[in-house]
This record gives sequence, structure tokens and C-alpha cells, in this order.
Amino acid sequence: MSTSSPAHAAPVPRHPWWAISAVGLATFSVVTTEMLPVGLLTPIADSLGASVGTAGLMISLPALLAALFAPLVVIAAGGIDRRRILCALLGLLLVANVASALAPGIAWLLAARVLVGFCMGGIWAIAGGLAARLVPPARIGLATSIIFGGVAAASVLGVPLGALIGEALGWRWAFVVMAAFSAAVLLLHLWVVPALPVDGSVRARQFVQQLGNRGLQQGLLLTLLLVAGHFIAFTYVRPLLTTLAHIDATWIGGLLFAYGMAGIVGNFMVGLLAARRPRGLLLAIALGLLLTPLLFLWTGGTPASGVVVLLVWGLAYGGVSVGLMTWMMAAAPKAVEIATALYVGVFNIGIALGAWGGGLLLDGLGLHANLWAAAGFAAAATLVVAGMRRQ
Repeated sequence: MSTSSPAHAAPVPRHPWWAISAVGLATFSVVTTEMLPVGLLTPIADSLGASVGTAGLMISLPALLAALFAPLVVIAAGGIDRRRILCALLGLLLVANVASALAPGIAWLLAARVLVGFCMGGIWAIAGGLAARLVPPARIGLATSIIFGGVAAASVLGVPLGALIGEALGWRWAFVVMAAFSAAVLLLHLWVVPALPVDGSVRARQFVQQLGNRGLQQGLLLTLLLVAGHFIAFTYVRPLLTTLAHIDATWIGGLLFAYGMAGIVGNFMVGLLAARRPRGLLLAIALGLLLTPLLFLWTGGTPASGVVVLLVWGLAYGGVSVGLMTWMMAAAPKAVEIATALYVGVFNIGIALGAWGGGLLLDGLGLHANLWAAAGFAAAATLVVAGMRRQ
């Protein structure tokens, strides 16, 4: 039985693509909020009197909590209208961003990021199963790409947006802007997203049953390796570019925006092909994420080479969300909400472990250790893809 089956009386939306776009903007909003501090770690740490490694908890803490909250929100949601849940979570996200902007110290800021973790786990998990509720069966693939395109776009644009706003106005204003954006997305949901009642609810035993799904197991392991390896290095991309590639700090915002554009290209490339060749594309992504830290180690010592490697990095990582989610949905077509919740959980565990482990490596051994660790995780992911069954 599908875990996201609609109630029989559920209305057909008058403007389904507006609704799909609104859900995509919700995922974009929450993941951008999650990624925002990556490009602002140094100024936030300096402003609040914390080390860069400690400031990295702003990434790992909400990610780890999102991994816990994603399945709990799906189970606790029961038969509650999914539109109401999404609107409530967007309201909490607004509060979290305002609290972050007003934070007088690192403890306050980390407390606000706990709320971000709750919103992230809930929004991402609920949004994953909505495509089939809003569009005809023939358009579900495109609708899903748009919803998770919000995740992909946020993953690659959240960092440069934060850095650009931070450079121009200060890091607190980056959170103010995200608070305003979250409010706008909430209003859009209230306007265009129809009621989304459900017939049944997800039980904990259904999660346990799906954990025995071989395809799902492979996808979750690959998710952990790719995401953790990426964030071991990328959480600290600002010191990586300024210290190893000798790029002036004033260029960081613009370069991260170029990285984001490369990531959007990667997202669309993978999105167009993932349904037909998911395994081959995942292999290409894993190899790309193996290549980039090695290139930084071997050739990234100049500004020009650092820029080139950064763009390759964005292209490779841009397809991660769509590629992995396509695999997960194919592995559990009748349990999409469960597959999404598990995927969100493992994805965010990967972010948390990567950011936390990367902070330890940076404070203890330096940036080169981060790059070698990232390469090791990507190499392991490549081996996992090589052993995956075709779907």
C-alpha cells in the first residue's frame, strides 16, 4: 500500500504546476537556510568569538536532527492534511531565521539551528511524496524533478547567496533575507496549494520492512558516502579557496555563485537522464566527486586552477539530489514517503558527519586532510555504485 495515498475526496488542484512550484520553493527555502552558514563560517565565528570548527556545528547539528525528525514527522503526521503540515513548518522556518539573525552568541545561534533541523526533516520528507497527489501520472517524473530541484538548487546556490549577502551587508542580513523569503513561500502555499488529506498513516513497522529492501539499502549507503565525503571538504570551502588556492576573500561570493550555476547545469543534465540510466549517472557523479578533491591537492595551488576545480565540483555535486532520489523512488515505488524520509535522514546524517568530521580534521590536521578524506569517501562510493544492481 502506498504510504502517501490521497483521500478519495481530495480536490484536484486548479493550477497543479503552481502548487508543484510552491512545494519546490519550500524545499529550496529550507535547504538554503541549512546551507547558508557554509559561506559565512569565518565572519560568524569571528563575530561570535568561536573557532571555525565550532561554527561548523551550524551545519552538522541541524543536519543530524533532520535525520531524526524526518521519519518522526512522517509517522506523527498520521492523517493530518499535508498542506497544513507544510505551512506550519514554513512558519517555524521563518521564526528560526529571525532567531538566527538576532543571535547574541554561538549558543543562541545553535539553538535556532535546532529548529532549522526540525523544519528541514519535516518539509523534505513530506514534500517527497506529493508529486503523485498534484499532477497526472504521466507528469509525476517532471513534478518530482521540480520538487527535488529545489533541494539541488539550494544545495548549490545556498552557499553563494549567503556569501554574497554577507559580503555586502553582513552575515545577520543573510538570515533576515531568508526569513523574508520563507514568509513569501508560506503565503504562496496558502494561495496555490490545495488541501492534501490522506487516507492512511505511516507506521513504524513499515520503515523496518523497507530497511530490508536491497535497492533501498544500496541507495542509502551511497547517499551516506557521497554526501559525507562532499561536506568534509565543502563545509570549509571558504578557507579552502583562500588558503590553498590563494584567492582573495572578496571573490568568494562570486565564485561560489559560479559554482552554484555549474551545479544547476549538473542538476538538469542528471534530471533529464536519471530515469533511463540511474546507475551510470550515479557512477559519473561518484567519479566526479573523487576527481575534484584530488585535483585540488595536485593542481589547486593557484587562483586559476582553484576556480576551474570549483566549477567541476559544482557540476558533479549538482546532480546528487536528483540522481539519488530517482534511484530511491525506483527502489520503493509503493512506499515513496518512507523512501523519502529514510533518504532525507541518511542524507542529513551524511551532512552532519561530514561537517563535524571535517571540522575535527581542519582543526587538528589542516585542509589537506579534509581533501584526502573526501577523496576516500568518493572512492568508496564509486565501488558501491559498481556493485549496484540495475533498476
